[in-house]
Amino acid sequence: MKKSVKEKLRNLLEEQRFAVIATKSKNELYTNLVTFYAEDNLKKIYFPTSKNTTKYKNLSAYSKISILIDNRGNKPEDIKNAMAVTAVGLSRETKNLNVVKNFLKKHPYLKDFVNSNDCVMIEIELEKYILVDNFQNVNVFSLK
Repeated sequence: MKKSVKEKLRNLLEEQRFAVIATKSKNELYTNLVTFYAEDNLKKIYFPTSKNTTKYKNLSAYSKISILIDNRGNKPEDIKNAMAVTAVGLSRETKNLNVVKNFLKKHPYLKDFVNSNDCVMIEIELEKYILVDNFQNVNVFSLK
């Protein structure tokens, strides 16, 4: 049986631990590798960051963000087998302790970092996902 776009998204977000975010400053775009946690309903993604970072400063000025999550293995067969999703939304800080708890279930090795005074949890309220698999098969999953 063929998996639905929603099932593919949920599996990818559950299996992967790292993503690349893109933020904007006044004059340039900026990308970073982050760890993340996604809600089961696919509406929000979270990641921690220190307040003393360019990404935090960018997000404080411009809340629009995109995040790329993929499952490539850097192998030639990835052309056919890899899947990548770009999610777009608006970011803000959250102090929700359940989010921190769920994030640490996925990333227990980051407990000290997440609980440090300088760390904040960023919430991305998603507008849409753009899923690409089988090299050129594109599916848009809108949340609005």
